Amino acid sequence: MKDLLEDRDAWSVANCSVARTLEIVGNRTAVLVMREAFFGTRRFDDFARRVGVGEPALAARLKDLTAVGILERVPYQEPGSRTRFAYQLTEKGRDFLPVIVALRQWGDAWAADEQGPPVVVRHKNCGAPVRAVPCCADGHDVPIEETFVEAGPGLIRVGPDSP
Repeated sequence: MKDLLEDRDAWSVANCSVARTLEIVGNRTAVLVMREAFFGTRRFDDFARRVGVGEPALAARLKDLTAVGILERVPYQEPGSRTRFAYQLTEKGRDFLPVIVALRQWGDAWAADEQGPPVVVRHKNCGAPVRAVPCCADGHDVPIEETFVEAGPGLIRVGPDSP
């Protein structure tokens, strides 16, 4: 079984899923908005306060995340007030949870101060900490040395052998 990485010059990164994801959520504000959405934040003012950004920057990120279908706006109205909009995760947005878990886990291990992590996310059923672990579709934990890369259907080949 030949690992695609052995011949990296034969393929292009123009169709890279990592790069495309970063185009969507590749700035600090967007990732922190996602963190807050997973922690249950829904209202604009709460996002602004908890993320620590100005209203114009926040409005732009919420608009972007809504436009790509990660968040959706839902109307709400408090008694005696006008209708406003809250933001909630869509299925597409909820699928981003492993990314947030992985960032938090890495930060807890490599960027936390000496007191340790500020929060621990736990599984409701058993109380164990939630962690991100690469695993195969059959459920096996997979260390990096047990992986290989092969061509997917979207691979763009370059060079003399390309179509």
